[in-house]
Amino acid sequence: MKIGPVIAALTASGIKAPLVHTGQHYDAAMNDSFFTDLGLPRPDVNLEVGSGTHAVQTAMIMQRFEPVLDEIKPDAVLVVGDVNSTIACALVAAKKGIKVVHVEAGLRSYDRAMPEEVNRVLTDQISDFLFTTERSALANLEREGIDPNRVHFVGNVMIDTLKAHVARAVPAAVTLKDAAFTDGYTLVTLHRPSNVDEPEVLARLVGCLAEISAATPIVFPIHPRTRARIEAAGLMAKLTGPRVVLLEPQGYLNMLGLMSAAKVVVTDSGGLQEETTALGVPCLTVRENTERPITVTDGTNTLVGIDSGAIMAAFKDVLATGGKAGRAPELWDGKAATRIAQILAERL
Repeated sequence: MKIGPVIAALTASGIKAPLVHTGQHYDAAMNDSFFTDLGLPRPDVNLEVGSGTHAVQTAMIMQRFEPVLDEIKPDAVLVVGDVNSTIACALVAAKKGIKVVHVEAGLRSYDRAMPEEVNRVLTDQISDFLFTTERSALANLEREGIDPNRVHFVGNVMIDTLKAHVARAVPAAVTLKDAAFTDGYTLVTLHRPSNVDEPEVLARLVGCLAEISAATPIVFPIHPRTRARIEAAGLMAKLTGPRVVLLEPQGYLNMLGLMSAAKVVVTDSGGLQEETTALGVPCLTVRENTERPITVTDGTNTLVGIDSGAIMAAFKDVLATGGKAGRAPELWDGKAATRIAQILAERL
């Protein structure tokens, strides 16, 4: 979702951009659906790393990525986001004296318990070009001693993708089939370890979902790991019945259709915080912090934490008032990737 518009813009600007897929996200069906949905070129290289602990996965990516750089000899390596692939590839490039370009730089939750936060901070420290999605990111980077001349506010490539594909979104009624809800529904996603790996927290959240389902039906594309945790905790019975639809993980166009038609989204996903803001759909984020504060200050997102009372109060407020109206954040206009390509074409 992040690399698609960047590859297109780089190619259009005359920059050769071989695509390396680390294989960190390795589900074959999901992988193929995203490449098809987003019109992405097939990767020039697939490192096929697969799953593992953070240390094992990061080390394997570094080990397999270095020979690729030796063969291609690029002027720069562009990485996106905050996953293990981001820091692993950036580290290899930096140690070989190759410029590092970080798309979605400067976002901070200030929660070092999140592996993604560690990846963000370290990647930004070794990047030569830092492309940010919101203005607050510059202050974060300056506090960490990063030269502001390396920082460029360009907007959000996730929104480039959304704007390019929203007209092709699969209607919710098609995805839901016989379970289509004409009076609206609550869309749910949960996957963060702090929510699904802690039995007490998971039980609390599932209890909230059961309560929410009494007010609106729930549509829950459920991550395999989340499903396993719910089953292991003996909580699946609370998520059965005609008011709850459990789906397999969905492709991009299906999720876009489900989000667009939802009354409210309950999630712990960073990307969905951004996409709901762009779509004008109320979002309740079950986390204590967010690295995307503009979705709260300007957008439709509300941080509700993991307290049952706070979650239900916010949910009832959305039903009563329609939730935050929000507005499109600055430069979330579908042209972020074009700005990135222009800067790289001029300066590399």
